[in-house]
Amino acid sequence: MSRIGRMPIPIPKGVKIDISDSLVKVTGPKGSLTKQIPSAMALSVSEDKLIVSMPKPDKNSSALSGLTRSLLAGMITGVSKGFARSLELVGIGYRAELQGNVLQLMLGYSHPVRFDLPPGITASVDKQTKITFEGIDKQLVGETAAVVRDFKKPEPYKGKGIKYTDELIRRKIGKKGIK
Repeated sequence: MSRIGRMPIPIPKGVKIDISDSLVKVTGPKGSLTKQIPSAMALSVSEDKLIVSMPKPDKNSSALSGLTRSLLAGMITGVSKGFARSLELVGIGYRAELQGNVLQLMLGYSHPVRFDLPPGITASVDKQTKITFEGIDKQLVGETAAVVRDFKKPEPYKGKGIKYTDELIRRKIGKKGIK
């Protein structure tokens, strides 16, 4: 059995879990999330812990137990604390502006790039060069940050582009003159 799948998930105060057949609904102070889990998994709530188990252990269910446990732990963390991902704009003239639910980016193109934020995601712009996405769904927060980063990936020579705040860009040396 998966080692991760065996670990119980602690349930913080204020988080409520409803299990019906293979549908799990997690509700907390920040909102609620719903996820369909594989039918090979069995869930049980005891005191302040959620336990994922598999009735018929085999290789496929072992892998699914670890995945299911990780997804449920992410849901519980999301509704209690939330998730955030930050991007940084590097380059002369690169800036971001938030207009309601639309993120407008100036990235050196002939036109501004407009990005509509998906429902459930909030963004904040600090000093026109730092964008922070926040939400309760870990996958949606990461996907939104990745889509925005794809508008202008950082290049290795000058480092210009949109990068994650904690990302390290391997820099290359440019042309060298012949002497």
